[in-house]
Amino acid sequence: MTLIKRFITDSIITRLNGQNGNKIIIIYGARQVGKTTLVKQILSKTTLKSEYFNCDYLDVQSLFAYKNAGNFKNIISDLQLIVLDEAQRIANIGLTLKILHDEYPDLKIIATGSSGFDLSNMINEPLTGRKVVYRLYPLTFTELTSGVSIIESSRELLRVLRFGTYPSVILNSDKIALENLTEIASSYLFKDIFEFQYLKKPDILLDLLRLLAFQISNEVSFTELARKLRVDQTVIQRYIQLLEDSFIIFRLKALKKNLRNEVGKSRKIYFWDIGVRNAIIQNTNSLDFRNDKGALWENFCIAERIKTLNYNIPRVVNTYFWRNYNQKEIDLIEETGSKYTAFEFKWSTRKRVKPPNDFIKGYPVSEFKIITPDNFSSEIYSVE
Repeated sequence: MTLIKRFITDSIITRLNGQNGNKIIIIYGARQVGKTTLVKQILSKTTLKSEYFNCDYLDVQSLFAYKNAGNFKNIISDLQLIVLDEAQRIANIGLTLKILHDEYPDLKIIATGSSGFDLSNMINEPLTGRKVVYRLYPLTFTELTSGVSIIESSRELLRVLRFGTYPSVILNSDKIALENLTEIASSYLFKDIFEFQYLKKPDILLDLLRLLAFQISNEVSFTELARKLRVDQTVIQRYIQLLEDSFIIFRLKALKKNLRNEVGKSRKIYFWDIGVRNAIIQNTNSLDFRNDKGALWENFCIAERIKTLNYNIPRVVNTYFWRNYNQKEIDLIEETGSKYTAFEFKWSTRKRVKPPNDFIKGYPVSEFKIITPDNFSSEIYSVE
């Protein structure tokens, strides 16, 4: 499989090579997004004496268990860097990392975790002030197509909108891509939820995902979802939070700042990977035979934009969608300080689009961008 340089690689290597501070590097991400490949690439590029530990193995879990803290000195020996891959497997991982950090200040540590909700719950308090967090998502389109021609990039875009950008999917032939995507979407992606969370009704989780997959680009009502699935709204809210924490979906809130008739209590839900969404609804057909091209394009572009913003640490940008009761709407709004940038995502460029006058009146310090397949690479991945 082709090795692709990830956007955060240089940032992590720079931090490892820095002389100031020894904060633990935490890398969160869903299963199969490439965390293991990333850390092994980093290990190959650093001159630090290092060792990689796969925490899926029981002997490694025992080695770094909190109860064995007295033996940590023998484990790390003269190492300068250790990697704990899938660190959530280690019991009391937060306390283990705290001891390693405090007792061995010259040791640099990278810990990865696929179940963000579980690992973060265990480490937040013990590691206050001791960690820096990176999030790894499925490949961005720029990572995937770095160095390729415009024609190849255009062809790859059509594949990405069908299969998404999980490395084990998009870096293979269509046949293998579909097989791997089906496996990821059917069970592998939810393994951590089922393993670490007690779910009274696990089938509800999968049914909920199917409903969300059909509603991308539309506002989502928890009340309506609860009615369709015949469960309480609190169940819907908890399951959506679990899906967010495990890096499967994310939500956009509605922007409501200035205008009386703005919709302010609604939300939209998108998938971090459009291929997973397509697999859930069992439709990976070519775009020529689909009626959801607009929704696919919107989900893809918003996910790519938010991934790009999140990778540009420490830039802080609030993201929303916007709609008012006159049925005027904008797909994505970025708020940076007092500045608002609005994005509309259009698969077809035949119709000229203008920003809604209601929005311009309420947010005069605005920039309005129409994102199409022709200009998305220059606009989506550009961060000032």
